[in-house]
Amino acid sequence: MNQDTICAIATAQGGAIGSIRVSGADAIRITSRIFTPAKSGKTLADCKPYTLTFGKIHDGEEIIDEVLVSLFRAPHSYTGEDSTEITCHGSSYILQQVLQLLIKHGCRLAGPGEYTQRAFLNGKMDLSQAEAVADLIASSSAATHRLAMSQMRGGFSKELTELRNQLLHFTSLIELELDFSDHEELEFADRTELCRLADHIEGVISRLVHSFSVGNAIKNGVPVAIIGETNAGKSTLLNVLLNEDKAIVSDIHGTTRDVIEDTTNIGGITFRFIDTAGIRETNDTIESLGIERTFQKLEQAEIVLWMIDATDAASQMNQLSGQILPRLERKHLILVFNKADLLGTAHSGEVLSAASSIIPDAECIFISAKKRQNTDVLQKKLIAAANLPTITQNDVIVTNARHYEALTHALEAIGRVQQGLANNLSGDFVAQDIRECIFHLSDIAGEVTNDMVLQNIFQHFCVGK
Repeated sequence: MNQDTICAIATAQGGAIGSIRVSGADAIRITSRIFTPAKSGKTLADCKPYTLTFGKIHDGEEIIDEVLVSLFRAPHSYTGEDSTEITCHGSSYILQQVLQLLIKHGCRLAGPGEYTQRAFLNGKMDLSQAEAVADLIASSSAATHRLAMSQMRGGFSKELTELRNQLLHFTSLIELELDFSDHEELEFADRTELCRLADHIEGVISRLVHSFSVGNAIKNGVPVAIIGETNAGKSTLLNVLLNEDKAIVSDIHGTTRDVIEDTTNIGGITFRFIDTAGIRETNDTIESLGIERTFQKLEQAEIVLWMIDATDAASQMNQLSGQILPRLERKHLILVFNKADLLGTAHSGEVLSAASSIIPDAECIFISAKKRQNTDVLQKKLIAAANLPTITQNDVIVTNARHYEALTHALEAIGRVQQGLANNLSGDFVAQDIRECIFHLSDIAGEVTNDMVLQNIFQHFCVGK
């Protein structure tokens, strides 16, 4: 690990208050060179840890600002190193002046995520907890916040530790069996117990693997594709759901030629809406590419809003059902009949009858996206269709693709252990698969992760964290 003393602005520009973090062996000494406590005869080095000291930042005789300095001593700090945090006024000029003074006296600028990386390398947290710091900063809903807090507080790490301990117990029984293999009358490893333990471990890992679909939806948003013919009102609905003019709305057919995506929070759930090119026969090369992307995005969606012009519903459903319905396996379909303000009650009944004949038991709703009629009911249908569980900070749900990949490999390894036990394979073969399972679980916590993986993880953090 690089032993330089690092510094960085830790707050966004534009606020009344700004904060600069300093961490490393010389953090207190360097900060003392530019900071004088208001109490005469006192130095920063004399201050007790976990205290605030009021004073002035100066460049020689020139006073830059009146500030508060927080003091932390190793190993009891975020990074595990001596650290200071300078809280000054939020002026970008003042922040840059303080930063330049720190660099002038021996600091260097911190890289993205370097504070959290040092915390990991100094044993203040494992890698899954470090990754949760970035998730917590990026959290945009109550659910994503709770999941990140659970992981950062060690909920996921505790689950992994229990699994590794069980696997170590498992392998110790196998080792006993191997050590006394020449004494057939001695039996230390009961195969029945081993099978029961393997089944339990497989069940826990399998639960974590399957939780990723929920975790991914919570973290990145439930993907919702808005599809239909041109000029059915898809872009208007997108703008209504996002509450902003994200997509161009026009009476001209084929306005949307590419996929438009954005997220919004509805009822505490993040939805990722995908407005697609209208589906129709066309000789326009660019529009055809847009329609092809429509079908690609349809594969990724969990919920599909099929927008249909209610004034021409039967015709549109007959024309597109052959292209759309085969692609909707295991997806939640909602038929959204738009421009309902132009329909009479009798005509609405005819539309529902036509829909029932083409898609039995179809979930339908009549709206006017332009006049925002019934769009609130559509939002409630989306929340119900998402069917996400209520999340607490005690829930362990996988949200990280790297963790999911490692757990998938661990699940495959424990599956081979189960097969080996069922087929009465030699203990050394079973032990090898157990060690592989432990390896993949340890990879999540960062116990066996290489430098390239670490660099890839922390380079996506913001500077100052």
